[in-house]
This record gives sequence, structure tokens and C-alpha cells, in this order.
Amino acid sequence: MSSTDGAGAVAPRKTFLGHPRGLVILFLTEMWERFSYYGMRALLVLYLTQHFLFGPAEAQGIYAAYAALVYLMPVVGGLLADKYLGSRKAVIIGAVLLVAGHFTMAFEGNGGREFLTVGGSEYAIEVEGRDTDRQLFALTGETRVPISISPEGIRVVDVAGQPAGSGLQIATAAGFPTTIGADGYSTRIQRDLSAEPVLFLALSLIIVGVGFLKANISTVVGHLYDENDPRRDGGFTIFYVGINLGAVLATLVCSWLGIAYGWAWGFGLAGIGMLLGLATFILGQSWLEGRGAPPQPERLSRRSFLGLPFEAIFWIGGLIAVLPVWMLMQRHAIIEAALPVLAGVIFAAVVGYTVIKLKGAERTRMLVAQVLIFFSVLFWALFEQAGSSLTLFADQSTRMPGWLNVGQTQFFNPGIIVVLGPVMAALWVWMAKRRIEPSTPVKFSFGLAFVGAGFLLLSWAAVTQAGVDFRVPLMFLFLTYLLHTIGELCLSPVGLSMITKLSVDRVVGLMMGVWFLSSSVAHIVAGQIAKATATDTVAGVVTNPALALQTYGSIFGTIGWVGVGTGVLLLVLSPVLKKGMAGVN
Repeated sequence: MSSTDGAGAVAPRKTFLGHPRGLVILFLTEMWERFSYYGMRALLVLYLTQHFLFGPAEAQGIYAAYAALVYLMPVVGGLLADKYLGSRKAVIIGAVLLVAGHFTMAFEGNGGREFLTVGGSEYAIEVEGRDTDRQLFALTGETRVPISISPEGIRVVDVAGQPAGSGLQIATAAGFPTTIGADGYSTRIQRDLSAEPVLFLALSLIIVGVGFLKANISTVVGHLYDENDPRRDGGFTIFYVGINLGAVLATLVCSWLGIAYGWAWGFGLAGIGMLLGLATFILGQSWLEGRGAPPQPERLSRRSFLGLPFEAIFWIGGLIAVLPVWMLMQRHAIIEAALPVLAGVIFAAVVGYTVIKLKGAERTRMLVAQVLIFFSVLFWALFEQAGSSLTLFADQSTRMPGWLNVGQTQFFNPGIIVVLGPVMAALWVWMAKRRIEPSTPVKFSFGLAFVGAGFLLLSWAAVTQAGVDFRVPLMFLFLTYLLHTIGELCLSPVGLSMITKLSVDRVVGLMMGVWFLSSSVAHIVAGQIAKATATDTVAGVVTNPALALQTYGSIFGTIGWVGVGTGVLLLVLSPVLKKGMAGVN
């Protein structure tokens, strides 16, 4: 790897641990960007169900729509970078919007309140705590009556740490019924109408910001390596470890702050992480050695609309794009219905371009990339249960130790990647030297089989390992994440590398966007799966733990077998796909 200096001599490119040193800047930038993203994600569904009191199905629908748009927008961001901005400028625009979005999330307002009506009297319900040991109280004037809600109805319970019978004494003194049948009460929810739009504004800023940043920072990684450079897969895996190092820190620290001290603390720290990522990228521009520059730099400085530089239009356009996204996020059912259709049209257009405009090996390799993208949709639909149904499974159906809270269970995945990522990268290199490395399609098939196996394990545990509290030991959730993570390491970093290797240079940014589009569609599918696991809650507390566990076990078993079966199908097809890759492993 070398570059030409001003005198025409060839000078060796500077490296760090055998890789272009620009990888360090991209590693750190993406680490802090993922810190902000995963710090917020670890808290989001819990925040929606506990603070704003959305039901589990509604909260998972909002999460699915948000995540789907997060992975749809890179299609646009990649196209703009390819034609006008270049990857580096697009990353900076995205990072600024992300900083604004994450700090806006720290405004929590009053959220929602749930009210209980019994015999013509209405009582506000208050929840103490944010972890699995949450306690419900019915407020009667200045008195808090501790209650629990089950399929049989409502009963007064003892206050934690107080003598037996303390709850009954409080209820009697306050004139609150000690038991209420299932048909003897009703509930209603009142939300903060000023805070709810701010929540969706914050999510919209993040969505548009990720659109500019996500595909393009990965594209810059690809530009650091020459074609057929054997270090490319290893470089992407190292980059992927950076992503997950940020996620480990975020899910541990942001979750701890958010649940122990308040949602705003967790979201605010996520914003600080994104600010550090922006500073790192700006200060480290020289290390990128011009990679990811605009295709026509002089064009961006020209005066155009209203006398503004052409580049300014993209900054203004990014802010304007937040408005329609904000409106859509408040009507997430539209996204769930329309996005699969839109994604299908975009995917068909890319296939049509490949068939009509390309010839020979270029066309064959692009078609193989699109087939693998298609299979990746199912993988991500199962894997991305982490942010929705698996988080609520941890909350509702997992026996948590005192040293770990519900949000922090999401650190299992990135923590395992930080440990196993370098091992897997070294394994691929070791196997490649001996010419026994599995092809990319085979690696994809392994990914699908592992993610399916993880759900089969959790389904088995739900049926056989739950205690009298209808909760399974934390070990089984960890083992599920372990299997999912091994599957992710087989597919995701290899997928990023595959896009840069198989795509035609002039549309590599667009193809990277299409790769993320597969995750967008997958999140809609994931949302439907997650909704199927939902059961009733009051003030964010599940009312029927037995039914919740049974539902999780049934749904997880079904999707587990689908994942394993699809992995076997792709393994059978892999020889044909490998042949179509025209010499690229």
C-alpha cells in the first residue's frame, strides 16, 4: 500500500498494527456513534413502556418503525454521498444531527400516568423503581396503597421491608378496597401531550443523522484498502469490534444511569458520546489521506440556490427532512404498511439496473450480493428482537440478579463481540491461508442457523426451566445472546466487506445503503414478531406472568425453526452462489 508524494515518488502509506491508520479514526468515530445509538436503544422500549406507558405492542411498533427508518435512510445518504458530498462530508452532517437528536432525548417531560377506577372512584397509579422489582401504588389523597395486579384482579400487598399486614393497614386507613375482582375495575392512560412530540422529534433527528452517517462511514473503511487486499475482511471485523466496544460501554453505563437515576441521565450521556465521535472524526481527517472525498469538490463550493454554496443545500435539506420523518413517527402504522412496498420497489430497481446496465462478471457478482442481502432480511428480523421482545423478556420473564438491570442485558451481545471478534477475524485469516475458509454464502448460512438455535434454546428454557415466579434463569438469556452473536460475527462484518468487494465502484455507496435497507425491512418484520409476544400491562408491569412466559416460548420456538431451516437452505445453495462471485470468496 503506497501513495504518491508531490515529487512523484512513491511513499509508503502509514499503518497501525498492519492496517491503514485511518482505520483508527473510523474505529473511534463509529465506537462513539454506536455508544450513543446503543445507549439510547438499551433504554428506548423500557422508556416507552414505563415512562410514556405505551403498551408492549404499541412500544414495539414505535421501536420497529424507528429502527426501520434508521436503516432506510442510508439508501438516500449513500446516494447523495456517491453523487455529490463524498463519504466524509456526509458523515459530518449526520454526526451533527445525531448530537442534536440524542440531547433532545434527554427532555423527558411528565410522560404518562395511568388511573384506576373502582366503584366510581378514580385513583392515580404510581410506580416505584424502573427495574424488574417495580412496585405499584394506588394514590388516595396523600396515601400510597401498595397493590399488585393479576388475572384474578387487584389485591393490596405489603410494603417491601415492612411488617406483614402493613399493606392492609394502609389500605384500611385510606378507605381503599383490599381486594378487587378482575371485572371490578377499569384503567385509563393520560400522556404528556407536550413531551410526546419532543420524543418523536428526537427520534427523527437521529433517523436522518444515521441516514447521512451509517452507510458512508462503512464505505470509507472500504476505500482504505486496495481491491483484493487480504486485510479487508480483517479490517472490517476490527471496525466491527469498535462498533461493539461502544455498545458495551453504552449498554452498561447509560442503562445504569437511566434506570438508577432517571431516563434523562442515560439519554444525556448518549448525547455526550455522539459529540465525542463528531470531534474525533473532524480532528482525524488527515489520517484518512483523502479517502471518501467528494467526486467533484469544486462543485460543492459554487454559489447556487439563494447564493448559498451548493454544500449548504445538503445541510438545510437534512434539517427539512426531519419534518416528514417526525410526522411519520407519530403515525408509525403507515411506516409498517408502506415501507415493505417501498423497499420492494427500491430493491427491484437495483436488480433491474444490474440486469440491464451491467454485463459479465460485474452483473453476476452484483446479483449474488443481492441474493445474500435478501437472505439477510430474515437474519436481522430475528436478531433485532434484542431491542424489543428480548428486552421485555428480560423485564417480564427473566430472573435478574441484583448486580445487573434489564437494560444492561443488551451488553451481552456487544461484550461477546469484543471478546470473540478478534478471534473470529484471526480464524478467517488462518483458514484462508490454508485455503479452507468458508465462502461468504456459507458464512451467511451459519449466521441464520445460529440465530435460530438461540431462539430454540430460549423456547426450551421457557417450557422447562422457569420457576414458580414464571421467570427463567439469566443464564439462558445469556446463552441465547451468545449463539446470536456467533451468528452475527459470521454474517454482519462479512456482509459489509462483501458489499464493497462485489459492488461496482460507481454504485458502492448505494449498494451499502441497500445492505442497510435489508435491515430496514427486517425491523418491520421484527416488529410484527415482537408484537406477537406482547401481553397486557398496567403502568408498565405485566399482569399475567404465566401467559407472558408461555407466549414468549411459543413465538420463539416458531421463529427458531424458521431460522435454522433457512440456514440449511442457504447452505445447499452456497456452491452456486460462490461460483457466481467470480473468484471473490
